[in-house]
Amino acid sequence: MKKLSALLLMLAVLRAGAQTPAAVIPDFEFSKPDGSVFKKGNLTAGKQRFFVFFDTGCDHCQHAITFLDGHLAELVPAAVYLVTADPQPAAGTFLAKYGPRLLKSKNIQLLFDTKNHFITRFTPRKYPSLMLYSKDSKLVLYDDDEKKLPVFLSKIRK
Repeated sequence: MKKLSALLLMLAVLRAGAQTPAAVIPDFEFSKPDGSVFKKGNLTAGKQRFFVFFDTGCDHCQHAITFLDGHLAELVPAAVYLVTADPQPAAGTFLAKYGPRLLKSKNIQLLFDTKNHFITRFTPRKYPSLMLYSKDSKLVLYDDDEKKLPVFLSKIRK
């Protein structure tokens, strides 16, 4: 039984490591800070969509959010969705500390993944997951290294 459990655990780890991000924006259901539902049909039309999946306990996420907060003007051409599975109080505290200007921007929205749709449908590898989709919902760029954010900004400017 122990060997079977170990084998199943190993297969799960290998499968998770082999995940590839969603090639097109999948159907999903997130919650907005006011508790209302946000679905794929609510995405801003006519703009690139930049998803930033973060965790409030993640050091790399802190750096990513701080970087984005310092480059607001470069994010204007895109619709930016900050997605977290953390509870609202933790996310609010995190963003107040590392990205205080982000949520004041009209093109940036905070979304809560209470149903784990981001992990199961967008299939990120780790935090922070950075996913840039085109106007027609096709994946343009994916990375999970906050040091690659300048590359995302370059793609957003084009």
